[in-house]
Amino acid sequence: MSSGRRSDTHNNNNHGSNVDALARPPPPSSLRRRRRTAPAASASAAAAPAAPSVTASATPEEAEVLDALRRVIDPDFGADVVACGFVKRLRADRASGAVSFELELTTPACPVKEQFRREAQQHVGALAWVTGVEVRITAQAQRQGGGANSNGGNSSNSNSSDNGADASNVSGRPGGLRAVRHIVAVSSCKGGVGKSTTAVNLAYTLAQMGAKVGILDADVYGPSLPTMVSPDPPILRVDPETRALSPCDYLGVKLVSFGFAGQGSAIMRGAMVSGLVQQLLTTAEWGELDYLIIDFPPGTGDVQLTLCQACAITAAVVVTTPQKLAFVDVAKGVRMFARLAVPCAAVVENMAYFDGDDGKRYRPFGGGASGARVQRDFGIPHLVSMPIAPELSASGDGGVPLVVSDPTGGAAARYMELGAAVVREIARATADVGGAAGGGGGGARSGVSFDADRGLVRVAVPPSAARALGMVSSSSPPGGGGGGGQGEGGSPGAAAAAASVAATSDDSSGGSASNSGSGQPFWLEPAVVRASDASASALDEWTGAPRPSAAVADDGSPGPLPASIVPLGNYAVQISWDDGFNQVAPYEILEGLRGQAVSDAEAARRGGGGGGGDDRVAAAAGGVAAEARIGG
Repeated sequence: MSSGRRSDTHNNNNHGSNVDALARPPPPSSLRRRRRTAPAASASAAAAPAAPSVTASATPEEAEVLDALRRVIDPDFGADVVACGFVKRLRADRASGAVSFELELTTPACPVKEQFRREAQQHVGALAWVTGVEVRITAQAQRQGGGANSNGGNSSNSNSSDNGADASNVSGRPGGLRAVRHIVAVSSCKGGVGKSTTAVNLAYTLAQMGAKVGILDADVYGPSLPTMVSPDPPILRVDPETRALSPCDYLGVKLVSFGFAGQGSAIMRGAMVSGLVQQLLTTAEWGELDYLIIDFPPGTGDVQLTLCQACAITAAVVVTTPQKLAFVDVAKGVRMFARLAVPCAAVVENMAYFDGDDGKRYRPFGGGASGARVQRDFGIPHLVSMPIAPELSASGDGGVPLVVSDPTGGAAARYMELGAAVVREIARATADVGGAAGGGGGGARSGVSFDADRGLVRVAVPPSAARALGMVSSSSPPGGGGGGGQGEGGSPGAAAAAASVAATSDDSSGGSASNSGSGQPFWLEPAVVRASDASASALDEWTGAPRPSAAVADDGSPGPLPASIVPLGNYAVQISWDDGFNQVAPYEILEGLRGQAVSDAEAARRGGGGGGGDDRVAAAAGGVAAEARIGG
């Protein structure tokens, strides 16, 4: 595979037909907004696939091995690998001292897979009769909407797309996206901040971690992908019968960009651009992918909304620079994703610093105010600061991503940090979805909801968010350990949700649970929740005074009330208020309001001493693709 560039003179006669096919807008019905609803079980890289319990018929030797493996804890789920259902095809022979098994993870890009291997070999190898341990790391992704894998986890290669009709049901997404498990949007809403550089290097980092990856360059006005990578040939092919696009390929990553259609950048009106971008996304034959990275164009207009509505985007990565001006635009993008129930996995702050020859670190654009503020105001869990590195731009201009040309360098290490953060946040978010959907009992109660009868907001921090905030220990398995729950679905999310419900559920009287302890649900006045918003849309950028649109009534009259509450991953909820204001409320900020909570006795009194009625607005179980509605 050549890394050389093909010149524009390489264009052949097929290019004209390719462009005509791309420019032909899809039928109007395909542009209509699709309802984004939570499936019964997410096609996540997190919730463990169902499999027959390895403990059900274990021999004494296998039971000893399983007990040793219960000391291997998944740091994201807070459960051991046995409880998560990761241990498969276990064989243990006391006579020979040989032990072999698979750790069947749910994403090939798991950032701790080698840690799992080392710890498993260490703990099992410590058994007195064991002389050799073989640990195989495999990956098994769930199908969206189909719950657990129908083969019970016994397939020798269940990560293959050659499974007949089943391959078309991996994600429930339309067209060529049917076998794409996760879609990650890389967005900035402001040009020139290094968004495309981030998207390309993130994609190749995930590929280096073992995932199958694709990139969609969604900027048809100024496509960047043809400059940053060097596929051979750099041409999008169109099947004459199916009209499907065949992506380009570079180093195993599939690539789609209008720049590969032979026409450079586009000159066309916005409505046509939206149709073209949707066609690039859904008619490309992506095949089986673990992650599809979409390089969003700047802004929050038609193209961005079309992309979000054409498919269920799993998570977003927000790119900014240290300047305050960048924050204002980036915040708009975060709110756009929040309104569409897309959680943000990380903030990337490009051009944050450089290390001088004198050994000192310099920050020429300030102390990182933009990225830190985006993270603080919106509760986004990870902030990755990228250095000013000449080799970073040079590699992009040369057609070879930096993580490929210099995989051991400092910038590549930062992208590896970003890749791990994305994988982990997708896993954590979809684990809570799996727990609620999998019968853990949490449902909408494991989150934030508004009780219209009481006129109060109920806060119950979900289990993975509680672990991230240090409210729940990650060193002990949920539900008491012992592999519980593995045989009936095996989802770590289900186990965690069950533990959360046991710890936080209130009885039908609505007043028995104390709100004094961390981890227990509590009640807040809507005005308190509203006043906690300190983002740019709530406060004047220069004076810090509350904006009129975010002010709450202080004359005794009823103030604004929540109209809908939608989870955003495992770090926040999006609250749409009945006066049109939209608020991203991080769990960390909500937990900090516990001191202003309404007493349980007062909450019970407002509920009339009965069951408290149905919640008017409930946080839907399934934050990656959920829609909360006002109930009757």
